[in-house]
Amino acid sequence: MSGQNVIPLQTNRRTRSAVVEDGTIGMLAFVFVEAMMFAGLMSAFVIARATAGGAWPPAGQPRLPFEETAINTVALLASGAVVFLASRTWEKQGTRTGPLLLAAIGLGAFFVFFQGIEWIALIRQGLTLTSSQHGSFFYLIVGMHGAHALGALVFMGVAWLRLQQGTLSNSAFSAARVLWYFVVAVWPVLYFTLYL
Repeated sequence: MSGQNVIPLQTNRRTRSAVVEDGTIGMLAFVFVEAMMFAGLMSAFVIARATAGGAWPPAGQPRLPFEETAINTVALLASGAVVFLASRTWEKQGTRTGPLLLAAIGLGAFFVFFQGIEWIALIRQGLTLTSSQHGSFFYLIVGMHGAHALGALVFMGVAWLRLQQGTLSNSAFSAARVLWYFVVAVWPVLYFTLYL
């Protein structure tokens, strides 16, 4: 056998590309859990408001600024649309991805900043975490959304920096988009349920 040539067995291995990026799957799992958390909080809020037995918000508590917050809502929804456009240019290897991503981050930062301004005004009007169920639910639910928005903005900022350095992967950009789309999509539900 020493004189025989051994021919290695060749297999026909095809490289498969992932249908869904690993980062996307991980972020979708995270978003699913967070969606359940928001669903639980919103259910508790709706039940508390329905069983309050009177007008909502409770006496002595300010009404939430529906009209002013509409501007923030438009900015957040616009940022989601801009992220969608950025993802389209990313897929086509376009050069506009960076500016579009930066514009989306700017619109998201506008939303978070003016939500903070709104909180300061509401605290001055007497709506605090301990002033009533109204205040408790508002700050808990909107605060959780704000924390998610801040985290998603950081994630998007890191994606933008990596894009500038030429090291942004499809998986990382996809995960950042999923988180931002979640932040954008959950807000109208919170806005119309809490502010009306």
